[in-house]
Formats: sequence, structure tokens, C-alpha cells
Amino acid sequence: MQDRIDRILAQWSRERPDLDTKAMGLVGRIQRAAAALRPRLDDTHGRCGLAGESFDVLASLRRSGRPYQLSPTQLYREMMLTSGAMTNRVDRLEAAGLVSRRPDPQDRRGTLVRLTPKGKALIDAATSEHVANEGRLLAGLNAREQLQLGELLRKLLLSLGDAGD
Repeated sequence: MQDRIDRILAQWSRERPDLDTKAMGLVGRIQRAAAALRPRLDDTHGRCGLAGESFDVLASLRRSGRPYQLSPTQLYREMMLTSGAMTNRVDRLEAAGLVSRRPDPQDRRGTLVRLTPKGKALIDAATSEHVANEGRLLAGLNAREQLQLGELLRKLLLSLGDAGD
């Protein structure tokens, strides 16, 4: 069975046989997979009452461990966002009662964003749904293939400078 990328590569091969399009095929498939996954993840988040961006902030706070708080700088660095984008997300979550802002005892000028009990309950339920959904999305690959794909994608990300620090 062929996918859309196979058709594109065949067209390039016909029109430009001088090009080695293997990398184009891989990058295209990674981009298409990411584009296909996003709405399926967003649907699950939406059923839990969250937008994907809200899920990401709450999940970052939850997995940070007790007391489930981070500085805005830690949040936007972890999520690769601008400080303005993070401020808008935190504002919306605070208005919904899912996070609170507190003064940072280590920095008089700083604040900490903390998960509220309501936010923790919501992200715990949403994360369970999220993980189950991801399992369904990857069901087309067996366990060995999922492991292999994970290793290859890690290697690619590291080569692109995403060392996770």
C-alpha cells in the first residue's frame, strides 16, 4: 500500500530523476504524522475540557512533582514558547481556577505558577485519557516497532540539537 508521500516522490522521480529524495520522504512523513496526530490529541483534550496548550501547561506543572509549581520562565523554556505566550496561557488557566500565582520566596520579584487542587484533578483525569488515546493512535505499530521508532526519533532529535536541557 502506498501513502501520499509515495505519490509525491514518484512525481519528483519522474520530473527530476537527478534528485535523491529519500530525505524528502522521511521529513515529509514526519511532518504529515505530526499534522495527523495533533487534531486527534486535541479532540481528547477537548473532551476533558482543555485546549492542547492548556493541557501542556498543566501537564508540565503536574509532572514537576509536589508542590506542582514552576516559575513562568521554567514553564516557557520547557514548552519552547515566548514569555508573552506563556503569560496568556497562565492567565486563562488562572481565570479558570486551574492554577494560581504565588510570590517566589527565593526571588522577591518573581512568581511561581502552582497547580490548584481543581487543576490537579483535571490534569490527572485528562492525562489518563491522553495516554490511552496515544496507545490507540500507535496501535498500527507493534511493541517492537514502537520501541524502534522511539529510538530513531530520539536519535534524530538529538542530532537536531534537542538535548532536553
